[in-house]
Amino acid sequence: MEHSSNRLAAVAPSATLAVTQLARELRAQGQDVIGLGAGEPDFDTPEHIKQAAVEAIASGKTKYTTVDGIPELKQAVVDKFARDNNLQYTPENISVAPGGKAIIFNAMMATLNPSDEVIIPTPAWVSYPEIVRLCGATPVLVPCPARDDYKLRAAALERAITPKTKWLLINSPSNPTGMAYSAADLAALGDVLRNHKQIMVLTDDIYEHLLYDSNGFATLAEIAPDLSERVLTMNGVSKAYAMTGWRIGYAGGPAWLIKLMAKVMAQTTTNPCSVSQWAAVAALNGPQDFLAERAQAFQERRNVVVSMLQSAKGLECAVPDGAFYVYPDCGGLIGRTSSGGRLLETDIDVAEAILAEALVAVVPGSAFHGSPNFRISYATDLGILKTACARIVEFCAKAA
Repeated sequence: MEHSSNRLAAVAPSATLAVTQLARELRAQGQDVIGLGAGEPDFDTPEHIKQAAVEAIASGKTKYTTVDGIPELKQAVVDKFARDNNLQYTPENISVAPGGKAIIFNAMMATLNPSDEVIIPTPAWVSYPEIVRLCGATPVLVPCPARDDYKLRAAALERAITPKTKWLLINSPSNPTGMAYSAADLAALGDVLRNHKQIMVLTDDIYEHLLYDSNGFATLAEIAPDLSERVLTMNGVSKAYAMTGWRIGYAGGPAWLIKLMAKVMAQTTTNPCSVSQWAAVAALNGPQDFLAERAQAFQERRNVVVSMLQSAKGLECAVPDGAFYVYPDCGGLIGRTSSGGRLLETDIDVAEAILAEALVAVVPGSAFHGSPNFRISYATDLGILKTACARIVEFCAKAA
């Protein structure tokens, strides 16, 4: 007998994790499947960061810590925000949690009531609306079409706001589209937000260091400092430092919100892993030069993937600004039939057919509330990416 709560029953499982698991299962059966579903850098965690963890273990730093982060890591986060984003915080403005997802959940759980609404520009990361639902509130999904570069514009934000609006979530560079908000984009949104003082803003900056073509990074609290008392700036070490499994996310924001988030953590996860926290100190305080080198490698991969997919019959592929995703529009395939006889009526059909017939795992755009598209992660070896894209191009050519 199943006893799922009503709240949990309303939450969808993670489509990205599901695709990754299906690819693993097919490979276990002997299928030559290339998985391009997971948003995880293929680079290893830098050696000096791993060594800091070893030293933390050897010196006995394996006990409970302060609920929302050791003082040394909070100070490292303060210094990072000052160095990279021109944001002036003190440790009381900093929260550290077991992953960026936990930061978002803690902020939402600490502040949302059942009548509240949270504006989420779409296409959006799969977890945003589900976290809002888990917290008992209502996600308001605002479509941001390709003609707007998949970004929320001021007029669309204004239309979406109601007296129930509690939060706006912004992700830049974006998962799944890779598009990034410029300083001008954020300034325009700030002009709208000044007229709606009840709205908090969470900016998910987890892909900050993965920007290409000499684009400069911008975040709302820096662009509109007068709004800083209602902005939570979230980041983490997972993407930039290849530390996905270490589970360290952090945020800077108003002290009253940070205290509430700590109260949530005290009754849920308690502190993040002590060893991971010391590794994160080394990540934020240590050498940063490799970040640009890795970003350059990702840019080269992006260029190859976009070029190959733009040649595919039935696909339109915008050039992303950052992150490590491309989000091709597969509308030109809808209504056609794959060489394996599958009628392609939705982007889910396209993704399933690409997996079954081309042996490449991609994530359908419907998972991100943006169709008809699919998402490819290019956080893998360039040779593998070329093989995967060649398979997709061939699949598209054979669809009639």
